[in-house]
Amino acid sequence: MRLRVEFTTEPFDLDEAPAHALVAREVVETAELDAVDVGPFGNTAEGSADDVLTAVGALLRRSLGAGANRISLQVSVIEDGIGEGDR
Repeated sequence: MRLRVEFTTEPFDLDEAPAHALVAREVVETAELDAVDVGPFGNTAEGSADDVLTAVGALLRRSLGAGANRISLQVSVIEDGIGEGDR
C-alpha cells in the first residue's frame, strides 16, 4: 500500500520559515519517501505505508519539540504505480 501525507505546521511566519517548519521539511526530505514537495503553505510526501507512517511519527514529535503549536495533516491511500509495490 502507498500513502500520501499532506501537512502544515503552525504558527505561520511569512517573512522567515520558523524552526518547526524547517524541522518538518528536514524530516520528510531525509525520510525514505519516493516523492516530496515542500512549499510555504503546504507539504506533501508519498511512499510505502511503513515509510510514510514512520515519517509522520517523526514529523509530529520533532515539529512539536521545535515549537509548532498545531500540525494539520491528512493521510490518503493512493494507487500503486505500474510495476511499483511496497518496499
